[in-house]
Amino acid sequence: MAERCRVIAVCGHEAAYGRASAELGGPDVIVVPNGRELFRTVVGLSRRGEASCVVPMTLGRDPELVAETARTLRAVPDEERAGTVLAESFGTAQHLVGWLRGAARRVPAADALLVTAPSGGPFEDAELYRVASLVRSYGNHALVEVALTGGDPGLAQGVRRCVSLGAARVVVLPAAFVVPEAPDVPDAQVAVAGPPLACSALRRVLAERAADALRRRHERGDDGIAAGLGAADNHGHHHTHPPGTGHEHAPGHGHAAGHGHDHGHDHPHPQTLGAGHVLRSSA
Repeated sequence: MAERCRVIAVCGHEAAYGRASAELGGPDVIVVPNGRELFRTVVGLSRRGEASCVVPMTLGRDPELVAETARTLRAVPDEERAGTVLAESFGTAQHLVGWLRGAARRVPAADALLVTAPSGGPFEDAELYRVASLVRSYGNHALVEVALTGGDPGLAQGVRRCVSLGAARVVVLPAAFVVPEAPDVPDAQVAVAGPPLACSALRRVLAERAADALRRRHERGDDGIAAGLGAADNHGHHHTHPPGTGHEHAPGHGHAAGHGHDHGHDHPHPQTLGAGHVLRSSA
């Protein structure tokens, strides 16, 4: 196996498909969208004798990114992905709630919070409402609303709703790697908080994910791709079944007891990701 390992941050809608690259790592991190750019980057590094660790840059709202990244890596010829590992996703929805709660504590309780992120799909957007509800339930802000950049309700609409509900000042709280500009809404005071994680914390989490993935490869010979292919199971419309229809899956689909239904609270439970591997960072 190649000696040097480069971290590749694979970006979906939560990171503007890589356009927010300045916030996603240092000089040793390569930022790409999934698909051809990821494929070419892995192959190029392999041909230069460099190993790679691929980290899907999701905060828990885009499990499809993990599965799609795994499919891209599986398409790389075996001899050119021998030094490649797929890490666990950057974060989970539980991490996101914790990070947003930390950011919210720096905002005066009298202000309204407008939790915002780029629109994904119906299920990804619904998850943002759940995240915002938990931020409100465990925080001190009476008014917490949601807005979607590129979606409905949009950012300006979200600000207007906060104002109509009595907010004197609205603070936009990004729930993604992308920090939007404050919308120009007449008669509204709007401020924008920073990203959920400072650059130093973001780089620390990236390093942890990469270290865990490399340790798993060293100890168990697991490159993470097989697990990544099933990351989107039980998420979204493709896994809903009309009432009264059969629910059969091929062997190995893996409906185990306690297979991941959220319990609606975000006090820290270790997220067990495999034998001997605990997702530990709350940055």
